Amino acid sequence: MMVWADLHMHSAASDGQLSPTDLVRKAQAAGIELLALTDHDTLSGTEEAIRAGRTYGIQVLRGIELGASEHRYMHILGLGMSDVGTALPALCDTLQRSRNERKYRIIAFLHEKGIDISIGDVEQLAGGKVVARPHFAQVLVQQGYVSCMREAFDRYLDTAEYQKIERFKASAEECIQAIHADGGKAVLAHPYQLGLNVEKLDQVLKTLKNAGLDGLECWYSRHTHQMTEEFLALAQKYELYISAGSDFHGEMVKPDIQLHPWKLDLDWLI
Repeated sequence: MMVWADLHMHSAASDGQLSPTDLVRKAQAAGIELLALTDHDTLSGTEEAIRAGRTYGIQVLRGIELGASEHRYMHILGLGMSDVGTALPALCDTLQRSRNERKYRIIAFLHEKGIDISIGDVEQLAGGKVVARPHFAQVLVQQGYVSCMREAFDRYLDTAEYQKIERFKASAEECIQAIHADGGKAVLAHPYQLGLNVEKLDQVLKTLKNAGLDGLECWYSRHTHQMTEEFLALAQKYELYISAGSDFHGEMVKPDIQLHPWKLDLDWLI
């Protein structure tokens, strides 16, 4: 089944700008026929998105994005999970407890840098949802410590010093197992972010395939044509399904990334 799809996007249920309903409405206007809502470490926005999909004539899949412990930028997407699964909700509870503890350490880190923001400012912006780095970045912009989100990450939230602020992450295999247990397919997101050459990425994919990986996000908003061709070849080599996603967060969060429909064969997913 060929369909215009975007299988990687975020709502205000995690660190995106738009509510699930507004995100679906925007996707429909962008020509997307099928989307997956892949918020970080939470499924809380999926039911609203599915209801909005019925209103706007878009098929919405349950999705999630999980960070893996093996590499800071190794993210596993779960796509097409059942609404009665229990493995991912249990894992999300653990991950969100870790995020909740980490936010106080981020505040302490920023205070050491002379930045006087409060945890209440960040929590208010997050609206009771998962508190993530973009929420801190937005507060830094709002209070005049930086001029833009990118500067907040470059100066504070994406530095080697910041990386010492750890939170719990499951292994890639544990993420894949939880996704499979709840009826979903596991896809490696934005492989370019791993910063590996083709040979090293080949070895990573071999390991992940043995752990049960189903697919590879070959088309992505920041992949070059050459990257895409290399990832398509690796997907073929390891018999991985081909996925595509924009990683849209909203213009205020990632102004250079827009929703994007890709024509995909999704018999493997729907």
